[in-house]
Amino acid sequence: MSRRSHVTGFQPLPTGAAEHESALERDFVTLTSWRDAGAAITAQPVTLRFEHEGAPRRYTPDFLVRRGEGDAELVEIKYRSDLRAQRHRLRPAFVAARSWARENGAVFRIVTERAVRVPELELAKRLLPLRTAPIDTALADEAVLAAMARPSFGALVDMLPVSREAALGVVWRLIARGRIGVDASLAITPATTVWAS
Repeated sequence: MSRRSHVTGFQPLPTGAAEHESALERDFVTLTSWRDAGAAITAQPVTLRFEHEGAPRRYTPDFLVRRGEGDAELVEIKYRSDLRAQRHRLRPAFVAARSWARENGAVFRIVTERAVRVPELELAKRLLPLRTAPIDTALADEAVLAAMARPSFGALVDMLPVSREAALGVVWRLIARGRIGVDASLAITPATTVWAS
């Protein structure tokens, strides 16, 4: 039984809007754009036509991701239960996708909820909108300088010479922009270590 939810929509990205057809696809787009702000994500980039057991078939992968550093991935998003239930039907399509990817300087990758529904996803959902939010540049520079000493998140907020609310806003925006680093696999608490990226 498929747990695929039909949550269709578009997600605005710095590189253009990415369409999604399920909650898992939406979350993949969010996580990918969080991890690589320069990634160009194209939904249903190509329809592959191939023959299997003498019959014509076609397959449209979910995304083509061109990373900021130049790597490209042809990506299929599937729940693990769907992969298990449909593996014999999907295998020929995946062989065609691997072949297309090789011929086009990419790799083919199947992504399941195990790779998408990770703790970092919640951080991405919360902070992606802050990447483009206005920031006090002088205060931001001061915060990055203070983060070089690897303080805790709470200590860094307390070091800034503004109200706690204003300091929190600056620190969260700097994390969103990648100027201050955190261990994104863990929840951020006042005790979380931060550093200048």
